[in-house]
Amino acid sequence: MRMRTVREFPGGRMRVLVGDITTWEGGAIVNAANSGLSGGGGVDGAIHAAGGPEILEACRTLRATSLKAGLPAGAAVASCAGKLHAARVIHTVGPVWAGGGSGEAETLASCYREALRIAAGEGLRTIAFPAVSTGVYGYPRKEAARVAFGAVSRHLEAQVLPERVDFVFFSVRDADDFLAGMGADSMRAGSEGR
Repeated sequence: MRMRTVREFPGGRMRVLVGDITTWEGGAIVNAANSGLSGGGGVDGAIHAAGGPEILEACRTLRATSLKAGLPAGAAVASCAGKLHAARVIHTVGPVWAGGGSGEAETLASCYREALRIAAGEGLRTIAFPAVSTGVYGYPRKEAARVAFGAVSRHLEAQVLPERVDFVFFSVRDADDFLAGMGADSMRAGSEGR
């Protein structure tokens, strides 16, 4: 599946793409992981499958050393990227949706902030995010988009790195839901042809 730009925001520092995140090329691919860093379904399973056993082995090493209790929700950690066309994989654990009154928005924002902090700390110029927590964890897509867009926008306003953030969706429908969740003000911020 060829990567296609659906929307590019002014300055080119943020894009919404449709394609297979495992084919994205750049600094870091963010993995919507489980706390055990053991691979799984959805994006997590696809990243582990495409990246090969090196990623799982790196995750096992993390679990055996610094993350014996697992990776907490809202936190992030980097590993090698195996056979992916990225320098690193940044694993983050999103919140399970429980109706919105259990701190889900702050935990989800932390996922994005922590992944961006790691990418910047490692000097990575680009990073690609999936829609963290919107799969099996049940976070409503449009609400997740508002949180993601806010966290990433604030980071980009204050930091030089990463130079560009891509949100990668497997379908146009998912990309459209994300864009709709950003709200009317950000939609007017600019676009590249659809």
